[in-house]
Amino acid sequence: MSLPHAILTALLEKPSSGLELTRRFDRSIGFFWPATHQQIYRELGRLEASGQIRALRPEAPVRGQKKEYEVLPEGRAELARWTAEGAAPRAVREPLLLRLRAAAVVGTDGLAAELERHLALHREQLADYREIERRDFPAERADEENRLQHAVLRAGIGLESFWVQWLAETLDTLPAEPSRPAGPSDAPRACDPSDRP
Repeated sequence: MSLPHAILTALLEKPSSGLELTRRFDRSIGFFWPATHQQIYRELGRLEASGQIRALRPEAPVRGQKKEYEVLPEGRAELARWTAEGAAPRAVREPLLLRLRAAAVVGTDGLAAELERHLALHREQLADYREIERRDFPAERADEENRLQHAVLRAGIGLESFWVQWLAETLDTLPAEPSRPAGPSDAPRACDPSDRP
């Protein structure tokens, strides 16, 4: 996925200003495709210049009014083309997994605290996702829900559930005391005659 396609999707759902888009990214799209305020505004400019979106004309000129954008047919066509396009799954690039590999070589000093920090963050994110699901996709409205949006949310819940379980299990495998592999200075010394009483 790319930011222009995320913005086109959001604008097709509801014409919005840059500030409104930023807020919507913070509340939903940003969970799986984060973007900064500056990135969103820069991309809005590019999409407008390419003829895929346009700024809506205000009903009456108001000083300091935010520009609202809507998607043009060319933008909708691009989003439809991209949606139908095939793509290979992306390789996972997670620094925490590389840190674990490194800890196997240099020792686990400080690793437990880092794993606990990640566990707390993933538990918090999982709680947020479950609250969104409870609020936006209640069982009594199952026939009315947007099933594809719910599928995206369920993917987030599944990923966060995986991380919570994996981190808890990995913490349980760490040694109780910080450790480091034995190095040359830890090798037993040959007996030195001056050591004898």
